[in-house]
Amino acid sequence: MKSILGIILIILGIFAGVYVGLWWAFIGGIIVVIQEIRAEELVAMNIALGIIRIIFASFLGTITAMFFIVTGITLIK
Repeated sequence: MKSILGIILIILGIFAGVYVGLWWAFIGGIIVVIQEIRAEELVAMNIALGIIRIIFASFLGTITAMFFIVTGITLIK
């Protein structure tokens, strides 16, 4: 039972890492920057946060994936 749960956590980690890194951080950061540039009033903080999301997308995706994957591997062993 523990090995099945470990495998599920590993698969969940892969999907969570791709979601957080690619969709939420990278694509979401691009969307935030574009929306802020098109807005009537420009808020520099929103642009900065969008750029930070884009820059750290890979790191955030890796950390999210590793959290689940390491937990899954620990359960399998």
